[in-house]
Amino acid sequence: MDKEAVILVEELHSSFDGLPVLSGVSFTVLKGEVTVILGGSGSGKTTLLKHLLSLFPIEQGRVEILGRDLRTLREAEQVALYLQMGVFYQNGALLNSLTVAENVALPLEQHTDLPRSVIEDLVRMKLGLVHLAHARHLYPSQLSGGMLKRAALARAIAMDPPLLFCDEPGAGLDPISLESLDRLILNLKNQLGMTIVMVTHEVSSILRVADKIVFLDEGKVVFQGTVNEVLSSENQGVLDYFSVLRAGKDHGGKG
Repeated sequence: MDKEAVILVEELHSSFDGLPVLSGVSFTVLKGEVTVILGGSGSGKTTLLKHLLSLFPIEQGRVEILGRDLRTLREAEQVALYLQMGVFYQNGALLNSLTVAENVALPLEQHTDLPRSVIEDLVRMKLGLVHLAHARHLYPSQLSGGMLKRAALARAIAMDPPLLFCDEPGAGLDPISLESLDRLILNLKNQLGMTIVMVTHEVSSILRVADKIVFLDEGKVVFQGTVNEVLSSENQGVLDYFSVLRAGKDHGGKG
């Protein structure tokens, strides 16, 4: 049985000051998968992500998220959709004046009418999922880099969103902390059934987490497929980006 498309992008065009940034971008994100958006500086991936998050309007083309066409949403519908989308920013975006538990509780307090006791139980559960139950009373300034990322992840999933966006989640982490975060994200995907869209430059992360890669170059999708398929791509820019992967695979084959 075919998987459901959680995100559908068709012929998306975008420009700034008359200069094209995205040119006919089309791809799908399937339910329960991790889709990684890649591309060099100026490729358009940040602009694409902002369109998916409804931060930029759709000029030309079509973007559907969870079955809703972003061009036709009224304000209340857009807010309702946004509440079904968790966002994990690279800098964490935690409020330094609040404890870890208070940061995670914030979306629940702002967007639900749940009793305080239920919110506290949910916060405890989410912090347990990211292995931070012991740090609930600490402030962001008291956390290590890896702990900050996990706290931000707990807040991003506070509302149990079916769709999670991760913007350079591993930026600034050492290799061990990066691997730990990747495995945590995969565990959350499997346990909570989330669909994940990730922008990352970390090749090791791509190997660990990606079900599908969407590669942008000069505002166009030049490749989409699996990690294994990327190694047989005919696009030189894609091959150059993944040259380390190709070298490792070739070396392994000779051994």
